[in-house]
Amino acid sequence: MLKLNVKLASWKVTILTKATTVLQTPTFKKAVKKLKPNQKKELDLAVKALMIKSTLGEQKKGDLAFLRVYKFKMNKQLTLLGYSFNNGTLILKLMALGSHENFYRDIKRHT
Repeated sequence: MLKLNVKLASWKVTILTKATTVLQTPTFKKAVKKLKPNQKKELDLAVKALMIKSTLGEQKKGDLAFLRVYKFKMNKQLTLLGYSFNNGTLILKLMALGSHENFYRDIKRHT
């Protein structure tokens, strides 16, 4: 059994809905394909946390207003997971994965 260990600043928002479908963009699939098995396990934990509470990530502003970014550690390195969540259909759409370097620039380029 996997333990879900997520640190949060606060639990002010109650869980209203739970994502039932997870979609992956081609960019995200390509990034996941390059991961090692232990990294994939850590990514799976992060995705499961987002499925339970989709508001974990920080909502971006401006050009990236459609995007939320969840930061987590993968092999002791900060990793960013870009996603969007549609409340009406309960779909979690995974868009990007990577370190902070050029993360936002690459997302703008692919959208």
